Amino acid sequence: MKELSQEEWQKQLKNDKEAVILDVRTEEEVEEGYIPNSKNIDIYKGQGFINEVEKLDKSKHYYIYCRSGKRSSQACTLLDQMGFSETYNLLGGFSEWEGEKTTD
Repeated sequence: MKELSQEEWQKQLKNDKEAVILDVRTEEEVEEGYIPNSKNIDIYKGQGFINEVEKLDKSKHYYIYCRSGKRSSQACTLLDQMGFSETYNLLGGFSEWEGEKTTD
């Protein structure tokens, strides 16, 4: 796991052909807005989260965020333990995100 600032995250993401953005917040939090093209898998779902994550391609690079950066840090550690090649945690999470946002 690497901790990335918003600037590092956006710059690296733009140039990464293997990038997947993973949002580990709850559905209620996602309804308030999310980073475009992100896949939502709620880390609070426990085994359900692990089951969903196991379906993902471990060779891709995962850019993971939550509201503040705590849950996404846990998710990065978990994915690392499961054999994922590269995980990146967004420092400060979505609450400090100043990049592009989408709401449904």
